[in-house]
Amino acid sequence: MASASSTVHGGGTRRDFLYVATGAFAGLGGVLASWPLINSMSPAADVRALASTELDLSPVAEGQSITVKWRGKPVFVRHRTGAEIKTAQDTSPAELKDPQGDDTRVQKPEWLILVGVCTHLGCVPLGQKASDPKGDFGGWFCPCHGSHYDTSGRIRKGPAPKNLEVPPYEFVADHQIKIG
Repeated sequence: MASASSTVHGGGTRRDFLYVATGAFAGLGGVLASWPLINSMSPAADVRALASTELDLSPVAEGQSITVKWRGKPVFVRHRTGAEIKTAQDTSPAELKDPQGDDTRVQKPEWLILVGVCTHLGCVPLGQKASDPKGDFGGWFCPCHGSHYDTSGRIRKGPAPKNLEVPPYEFVADHQIKIG
């Protein structure tokens, strides 16, 4: 009868084999035991569902604005009129606090999509409803500290340091967008 330390074909001992096999099973057991913990760090299904929002734009009339939720934030969608587009395009980025041309903020000139959170202190500016004050530049007005945004969502007056954010979006059809 051979002892546990006798050599096996290839030069190693049986004891060496037992050490390697035990280590491999312990490593596999550790991975399997930690999998539920690692898997629990993945976002839940309800969170993944909020990662993107699809929106049909066909019911939004020219000159109308709507608000939708995306990742818990209001998103302003405005079907701009020809006059609003012209005013936004005619404004020189050089005269703006946060210089951006209108063409860098929209994919189609008639549709403006913005995160509706003031860049000063996180308030929701007014200007979505027809009866809301739209500020000195026809866009949005944040009454908390007096920030005025134009028809492209760019800061024109007041303490806000930056323009309203443009969320990532794409047109999946002529009148349908996917935000996020």
